[in-house]
Amino acid sequence: MKRTTQEWKQELKEFQEQTKAFYGGELDKGSYKSISGYYGSYAQRGGDAGMLRLRMTAGRVTKERMAFTARMLREYPVQRIHFTTCQTIQLHDLHPDAIARISEEALDAGIITIGGGGDYPRNVMCSPLAGVDPEEYFDVLPYAEAASEYLLGLIGTAKLPRKLKVGFSSSPANRTHATFRDLGFAARPDGKFDVYSAGGLGNRPMMGVLIAEAVDPAEVCTYCQAMWLTFLAHGNYQNRGKARSRFMQESLGGPEQYREAFLEMLAKVQNGAPQPGTEAGLRISVKEWAEKQEGACKRGDGSAAEGRRVLAQKQEGLYAVLWHPVGGQPNLNVFQAVNAAVQSIEGAELRLTPDQGAWIINLTGAEAEQMLKLTAADSARSQFERSVACIGASTCQIGVGDSQALLRACVEAVREAGIPDGALPQIHISGCPSSCGTHQIGRLGFRGGMKRADGEMCPAFTLYAGGCDVQGRESMGREIGTMLARDIPEFLVKLGQEAVQSGMEYGTWENEHPERLEEIAKAYLK
Repeated sequence: MKRTTQEWKQELKEFQEQTKAFYGGELDKGSYKSISGYYGSYAQRGGDAGMLRLRMTAGRVTKERMAFTARMLREYPVQRIHFTTCQTIQLHDLHPDAIARISEEALDAGIITIGGGGDYPRNVMCSPLAGVDPEEYFDVLPYAEAASEYLLGLIGTAKLPRKLKVGFSSSPANRTHATFRDLGFAARPDGKFDVYSAGGLGNRPMMGVLIAEAVDPAEVCTYCQAMWLTFLAHGNYQNRGKARSRFMQESLGGPEQYREAFLEMLAKVQNGAPQPGTEAGLRISVKEWAEKQEGACKRGDGSAAEGRRVLAQKQEGLYAVLWHPVGGQPNLNVFQAVNAAVQSIEGAELRLTPDQGAWIINLTGAEAEQMLKLTAADSARSQFERSVACIGASTCQIGVGDSQALLRACVEAVREAGIPDGALPQIHISGCPSSCGTHQIGRLGFRGGMKRADGEMCPAFTLYAGGCDVQGRESMGREIGTMLARDIPEFLVKLGQEAVQSGMEYGTWENEHPERLEEIAKAYLK
């Protein structure tokens, strides 16, 4: 059942009181965490400041949402913002008053922070270029937004799975990992979806189970409800470590048994079993959605743009520009400048990517050139610099490795060594086994930890290799061994130099010399 802005605001009152109590020393860390996660906020390491997660449904940062975020940066002492792998924007280093006020003001901009953490449906993800990508099968964005609205309506009305993560993919690029989410919708050339469930990264990662093929897009909310009911019947609510859908593959006896259980619940939903959220029916229509999109009728003006950060959209004469701050942490002045430009451009908006960047879409050639200039100094210079890193242990309470510090050290070392673009892949760094940096699906991935060296415990990361998220070629990276954090930049420079000497890009070099990666790594393993 869809709630009004005022109803959401009413829910925030307890959060605001508990936030003041925690930062005033009247509430312990564990108790506050159990409350604040529901509202999309967590205390940072040290307990002196907090983070607030702004849910950007389907990664879509409309003009209104971007203007709101920019205004918060001006009005409150926000020191850092972070583009996350779940297509949200996190505001960091916030004082308690700012956390309370921003979470309430966000609702007026169409941003709901409630459910951004804890055991609730997380931000529904979507291919970032949905609707403009010339390679997509069809525009999946309206279905992602409909699914999000349905799932938000369940909050507070039903017992839900832990961290229910839903993703929509518009092509085999599978940027949102639709084939290994709790529930994923992968577009097909015939305009329908293949539906996957019970997959996920983190502890004991698993690929999703193919539940159904050629599903009518109008049925996505039906499948969302069936997913919830399947977990309600068979999920593990006693052990938080196993309270995720992927563990049902094992507890039910295997992927096929899970599929049967899901389809049984699906049949009940389709036969009209009354459940919360069904008041307006579960089938959806996107006709009105498509008709009211700003920029839907925009056309090019004859100007053109080109470059490695420019994509020609499927709309003739329009372009998208990639803005990828290193580590997903944009310069605040650049963010303000981009916002000011977006507000003045017809149809322009941001689309957050699952690898911590953002596309600015619906631009004429001249507008694209403007965006290229605005973001030039704050955007990755190479595929390697577009690497992914979670916020890391210097900020996150449960983090072990400082992911952001490691990425900065690696980028600096690779720049100093003069390693050219293409000689190293995008790497994925997580500060702990939770895989917020998606280390398990990177061609190279690192997971934070500690290792004894020279008589003391030192920051270290476990190396993974061979991960892939492309539909039809999905694989989790194999674990190779653990390196001290201080040695990883040198290791990566060595890899890049070998690729350069071979005259090949990294992917080709590794495919033709599969043994060399582990041979080089061996010298750095502890």
